[in-house]
Amino acid sequence: MSGIELVTLDEIRAARKRIAGAVRRTPMMAVGPAQNAATAAGALSLKLECLQVTGSFKARGATNKVRSLNAAEVARGLVTASGGNHGLGVAYAGWLAGTRARIYLPRQVPKSKAEKLRRWGASTDYEGEVWDESNAAALRAAEREGLVYVHPFADRAVIAGQGTVALEMLEDDPMIDTAIVAIGGGGLIAGVATALKALKPSIRVIGVEPRGAATLHDSVKAGHVVELSEIRTAAITLAAKQSDPFTFEHVRRNVDEILLVDDEEIRDAARWLWFELGLSVELSAAASLAVLRTGRYAPHKNERVSAIVCGAGTDGIE
Repeated sequence: MSGIELVTLDEIRAARKRIAGAVRRTPMMAVGPAQNAATAAGALSLKLECLQVTGSFKARGATNKVRSLNAAEVARGLVTASGGNHGLGVAYAGWLAGTRARIYLPRQVPKSKAEKLRRWGASTDYEGEVWDESNAAALRAAEREGLVYVHPFADRAVIAGQGTVALEMLEDDPMIDTAIVAIGGGGLIAGVATALKALKPSIRVIGVEPRGAATLHDSVKAGHVVELSEIRTAAITLAAKQSDPFTFEHVRRNVDEILLVDDEEIRDAARWLWFELGLSVELSAAASLAVLRTGRYAPHKNERVSAIVCGAGTDGIE
């Protein structure tokens, strides 16, 4: 796809400086002795973005975006659509900047997440059954009220912010052979894969989607962005019907393979994280483990694998 300039490593490094002090450097946890092994890999580590401020990596991209705006833009206020985590990132970034934020949510988002958004000072509106419908409402509000719209996965500053996860991963373990990343709209894997491939071209980047929301899997297979006819997954933060050409191009160039897992396989992985490691994560965050536990991705015995656990929550163990 010509004409699209990808986010650069320099932009990701600049994002890291911009958001320093506003987000946490989350730990990389080596998975050691366990009753039931997650994988036969030589070594498995988890990047615990579930311990990030607001509960997910989304605080990185949203904060980088808002800190890239000028004072007049910040004063206008922010608007976005979200399954919850991006909304929390935008609410947090707005709180830091002292400006208002409005978050449009699909109706299936739990009320507890809306309450958490309001505790960060954001206003919330339920609109539509899926993210794409909520997003249309957010775009209308931006136009109507002059708010700054913050896209969850097709924004240059947001992708650069998410890419800072990869900088930390390779600093903590430069020997990683394979990184596994869950995919919703694709902003996280776009930023992470861009940084990883720039710093270590030999690394493999594996994306994971729910079988009922195979948005980028199907798009890469088709060679262009496709829109799914329906969403059939309980992992709502991985449930975009359509990605974006900008995000798609990052994935097409830098992601080696996208694998699919079923909801029950994701739930099994979430329960494993709770039982073995005491981590309470949302369904979406367990997708990266599910692809290992099912053997859909089977590392060789000396392979060093790192999986991003992208968000906290309770729906994975309820």
